[in-house]
Amino acid sequence: MSDPLTRRGFLNTVGTAGGSAAVYQMSMALGLLPGSALAVPFANVEALGESRRKVLILGAGIAGLVCAYELERAGYEVTILEASHRIGGRNLTIRGGDFVDEMGHPQTCQFDRHPNLYFNAGPARIPSHHRHLLHYCRTLGVELEMFVNDSKHTYVHDPKAFGGKPIKNREYVTDARGFMTELLAKAINTGDFEKPFSAEDTDRVLQFLRSYGDLSSDNNYEGSLRAGYKSGGMVTTGVFKTPHEFMELLDSDFWRFRMHFTEGEDQCSPLMQAVGGMDNIITALVRNIRSPILINAQVKRITLEETGVRVVYQYEGKHRELRGDYCLNSIPKHLIAGIDNNLPNDYSTALASIGRGKLFKIGIQMRERFWEKENIYGGITWTGQNIEQLWYPPHGIHTEKGVMLGAYTFGDENAEFFARMTPEQRFEEAIKQGEKIHPDYRKYAQTAVSVPWQRMNHMMGCTAAWTPETRKRWFKRLQEPEGRHYMIGDQMSFHPGWQEGAMSSAHWTLAHLNNRVRTELSGAAVNA
Repeated sequence: MSDPLTRRGFLNTVGTAGGSAAVYQMSMALGLLPGSALAVPFANVEALGESRRKVLILGAGIAGLVCAYELERAGYEVTILEASHRIGGRNLTIRGGDFVDEMGHPQTCQFDRHPNLYFNAGPARIPSHHRHLLHYCRTLGVELEMFVNDSKHTYVHDPKAFGGKPIKNREYVTDARGFMTELLAKAINTGDFEKPFSAEDTDRVLQFLRSYGDLSSDNNYEGSLRAGYKSGGMVTTGVFKTPHEFMELLDSDFWRFRMHFTEGEDQCSPLMQAVGGMDNIITALVRNIRSPILINAQVKRITLEETGVRVVYQYEGKHRELRGDYCLNSIPKHLIAGIDNNLPNDYSTALASIGRGKLFKIGIQMRERFWEKENIYGGITWTGQNIEQLWYPPHGIHTEKGVMLGAYTFGDENAEFFARMTPEQRFEEAIKQGEKIHPDYRKYAQTAVSVPWQRMNHMMGCTAAWTPETRKRWFKRLQEPEGRHYMIGDQMSFHPGWQEGAMSSAHWTLAHLNNRVRTELSGAAVNA
């Protein structure tokens, strides 16, 4: 005799078929999972009053700028040293005429000079729960607009499935959920699990599955309006599209994680972007910082002392030196070994143990917004090719031209595939692969600019590639200061690659530094 169905066993089945998002929704339907909120602390840097403290900040990325903004308002003397020709770190928006500092392949962007024609080569999305980032956008007056991360009118493309032809996202998702829920609905009636559902459980779950998968009253999936009409629907009766075969859906890898990608914590709607380019966040921070920010100032030596930190840097052809009571260092951790320093051996070992992410993006100016003729207004097309993703700009709707993201690679293999090429070769390869999805792609493509982050000068990587082992062994060691030297940035967070991670790291450091200085000042007052 078969074991009856239990809630645990049922949720395991849901997870196997539909992923974590499906388990979460089903748990809510069964009343097993309450909503929750994550508190994010903000640092309160207290004013120094008549006291004086000098802080050196290495790197003018998001974390360094946030620290400078908060510290100078509390009366600290701050100097920021930035090795690059520009301020912003990996917050990089590229427009016509901009210089792209890639090692061995410097580029000058040839986009038309128009407010809508830009390319966010770094961060491009702002999740609605990234509280630090939204706080600064609100405080500094950075105008935001909606970013369309998920559009069911975009495409799913896998060379191994559907004869290599792209199909609409909405068709794939609707059919996959329909077949999945049909199987689950029928599984409930077998009683083939460890403990019986109650009659109420069975009724609630069946109602949920019929709604979720758009099943018929007898629990069959026969197609759905969610996939779109094959014909009609306005002045004639609508005819549903014929569902794709379930086994054909499984032949594509889209269901493994991409199908649920936009249901993840940082990818779910609503998302936002800065109007006119993500670097407007940088512009707003810099506009509100009075402290000196020296660009083209490359750090050559970091010396920890008992009462401070000395930094030697090259600026305007000369070696110069600064001393600070504290140093906040956002230089990418894998580059520290190339800078003369007296950091302890275990600290240097910890820095060297963390890998570097390899990501690639290419922005392509299109002479016409052809995707809007296909009812695409933002969103992502996924493909099994090296380019991995196509993005359609949600801003500038119905204007003449637009800049598409012609590739966004996450895996090291695909990032290296493009990094080994010249910019011209990358453009050609991106067009060839884009034609597999949009046959007329080539005739619209005008010019491109590409950013392989592992080849960008003064970066040589994108995000910190922590592993569970390196986090367990080294994260706290590097998060805590070494003497009066702090490592900061998204690399020192559990959210590498996101501006929120950089800002959270900045605020953790600011809180630690504030408590330390208050202790110093109270001790000085007692001794006086």
